[in-house]
Amino acid sequence: MTLVENFGQEPISIRELAQRNAVPKRFLEHIMLDLKSQGWVTSLPGKSGGYVLSRRPQEISMGQVIRYFDNLLAPISCVSLNQYEKCSQEQTCRFRRVFLDVRNNTARMMDNTSLATAFAGLPVQQQEIFDDVLMGGAGI
Repeated sequence: MTLVENFGQEPISIRELAQRNAVPKRFLEHIMLDLKSQGWVTSLPGKSGGYVLSRRPQEISMGQVIRYFDNLLAPISCVSLNQYEKCSQEQTCRFRRVFLDVRNNTARMMDNTSLATAFAGLPVQQQEIFDDVLMGGAGI
């Protein structure tokens, strides 16, 4: 999120980005090349160079980024567009409808959430993850 936070300001060096995001520099270099190929970031050369967002954070959706890197938003393959796999139970399965709804709702949420919107939100608190209401469900 550092690039979103820094939008419209000076470039951020790859070293600083790596440190702030606790990511190995070599790994981040590959990610930045991918982001650059999509037109989301620009690299500026020189001693005070680095990376900046090429587009406003409001113009880049979470859905775009996740689809580019993961190529998948569906929870199971029988409701996936990109990695569809036929299931022998498709004609009668009622659970597939739930997974399709999960896929569609996830896609809508990700597509309607810009990087700016995500950055404006609050960080997740530990108690939200371990909410007593959800703890009864195994595998969450």
